[in-house]
Amino acid sequence: MTETRQARTDAASRATLGKAAEENFPVAPFFLPRAWRDDLMAVYGFARLVDDIGDGDLAPGGADARHLGVGPEAEDDRVALLDALEADLHRVFDATPQHPLLRALQPTVRRRGLTPGPFLGLIAANRQDQLVRRYETYDDLLAYCELSANPVGRLVLAISGTDTPERIRRSDEICTALQIVEHLQDVAEDLARDRIYLPAEDLKRFHVTERDLAAPTAGASVRALIAFEAERARELLHAGAPLVASVHGRLRVLLAGFTAGGLAALDAITDARYDVLSGPPKATKPSLMRQAGAVLLRARREG
Repeated sequence: MTETRQARTDAASRATLGKAAEENFPVAPFFLPRAWRDDLMAVYGFARLVDDIGDGDLAPGGADARHLGVGPEAEDDRVALLDALEADLHRVFDATPQHPLLRALQPTVRRRGLTPGPFLGLIAANRQDQLVRRYETYDDLLAYCELSANPVGRLVLAISGTDTPERIRRSDEICTALQIVEHLQDVAEDLARDRIYLPAEDLKRFHVTERDLAAPTAGASVRALIAFEAERARELLHAGAPLVASVHGRLRVLLAGFTAGGLAALDAITDARYDVLSGPPKATKPSLMRQAGAVLLRARREG
């Protein structure tokens, strides 16, 4: 590989990992042991790469496609890229992967005894995004979140060696809630990609049309719909919160941060009076810290 191509490859991987700072929750905060941080960032790098392929947001230059063995004629073909990524994922478990982010993932997989299932779920969710643009019911959306969000929480528990069935159930509630919150923040961005993650049955219930969602600001019916979905997400976060009390030490702080990130984002949506169309409401640091303190206090009382 020439020095220029190597530089482009490194830049593409850095760009992918750099998106961690944009998430609603801390991905690998400083207070965790170095080995945990490295493992969490390796998992994040894979998850972010999958999403960037599914959304068409890969770094320019085609470095990711080249590493996955996809030629220039198909470097914009998301399904072909996801297929190639899945093939490279299998190499993580039985050979040597080609993509640098998957090579970085391989030591984590081996050290923590991770299985292919959660990673394959993330790929399946992004394949579904290429085919399914609307969700008829809330249950349909939950089934999507089972693929798109819940695997991430399960991987965090596996990395920390705390993945019991009860913790996995609570983690799924939190991760599904975080996915719903992200959908609420990104209604306008998703619609621009011809995707709507608000259940069609709820749009009908609140008399919201797709044209309403395309408006520059949210009208009363859209605000009522977003408030309804936000309350659903809040209930899921509170239902999953006992997960925080079930663990100890720095892992408790990390999981509190995940939960608080969702709650703080919901606070931002509420503060915007549920107008998510004029721009994605983002959590503020004071709100995040306040929510994290409340989650930790509740965990201390319950634990």
